Amino acid sequence: MPKTYIVTAEMAADIRQKMRVTTCVVACRRMEAVALRGEGKNNREVADIKKYNESYVSQLVSDFIKHGMDSFIDKRSGGNNKNLTQSQEVEFLDGFKKDAEEGKIITIDEIAKAYDELTNKERKSNSTVYYLLKKHGWRTIMPRGQHPKKASDEDILSSKKLTLR
Repeated sequence: MPKTYIVTAEMAADIRQKMRVTTCVVACRRMEAVALRGEGKNNREVADIKKYNESYVSQLVSDFIKHGMDSFIDKRSGGNNKNLTQSQEVEFLDGFKKDAEEGKIITIDEIAKAYDELTNKERKSNSTVYYLLKKHGWRTIMPRGQHPKKASDEDILSSKKLTLR
């Protein structure tokens, strides 16, 4: 049987007081979910009211009991973990764009290294940089080993023989 945490009415009243001064909407929603538990509602009722999953309500209560009020503020919400703003991304890529327009071959390793230096983070893979390039309309172009309409080796050899005479 899972461990059941009890939120008392006094705890709920304290949470409601903190909700009045909290400016973070997400933290306020979490606080209200725990306060509703302290006011006698079960996880299912709170989940229906707040449009959360029951297990998430249970997790919020557990975190509150273990860590106190800090558990509401410190918890991340959503998946927006961008390292740069849109304008910073454009500015970052402009330097490489100038090099590309001059005909310089730019590799993903160069861009990734510069990205790591700019964000002060070390990536585990190049997918972040590939996503950034795709987002801004860049595409992968590999240099060819040879021209597609190159003559066969026999034709080249016979041409050389004709010109040597």
